[in-house]
Amino acid sequence: MDPLYELCERDAVRVLVAEDERVLADTVAEGLRRLAMAVDVVYDGEAAIERLGVNRYDVAVLDRDMPGRTGDEVCRWIGQQEQPTRVLLLTAAAGIRDRVEGLGLGADDYLTKPFAFAELVARLQALSRRTGPALPPVLEQDGVVLDVARHTASRDGQILSLSPKEFAVLHVLLRAGGQVVSAEDLLEQAWDEHADPFTNTVRMTVMTLRRKLGDPPVIHTVPRAGYRLGS
Repeated sequence: MDPLYELCERDAVRVLVAEDERVLADTVAEGLRRLAMAVDVVYDGEAAIERLGVNRYDVAVLDRDMPGRTGDEVCRWIGQQEQPTRVLLLTAAAGIRDRVEGLGLGADDYLTKPFAFAELVARLQALSRRTGPALPPVLEQDGVVLDVARHTASRDGQILSLSPKEFAVLHVLLRAGGQVVSAEDLLEQAWDEHADPFTNTVRMTVMTLRRKLGDPPVIHTVPRAGYRLGS
């Protein structure tokens, strides 16, 4: 198993990456999306504040040295809004004074460039756990078992081969504990802002997930409400 999957606990994490080095930003975002995270990318501080004003993020990854409104300013703005979003600052400065200064701005963590992607994932997961109550590492309902630490899913002992989005949707449904989850909530928790709310992407993903889970059906459509997992 890829060690990155062992690091990633698959908590349906939503991340904002604000980094003016576009290649780095896009590479990080693509890697996180492969781990079933929902990731939005911006390349300057002004755009970061705009996104933070309309979307809920578990973690914001902010480059301190962005032109215009810096990562420091965005970090201060988040603190002033009393948002639950956790902040991970990125910088090329490796000195102790720089790290202390960054944390003094209200950041929750600090990572020096260049960094290992595995370490970034581990830090994001640690920060995302602070935004809500801790979840058990293994979720189980009606014979469906999801091991978030090992990135495995099974039903009645049969291992399932799920795409990242199918895994994320199943995770959200299991976390709901049998309660109805709307298509809008699934879109919010398992996709990024580029997902078109007027497409049938949620319906199609649920359809393929339902097929892979097999019979008898365990995911039920609740008309005009959403989806529910249970017998």
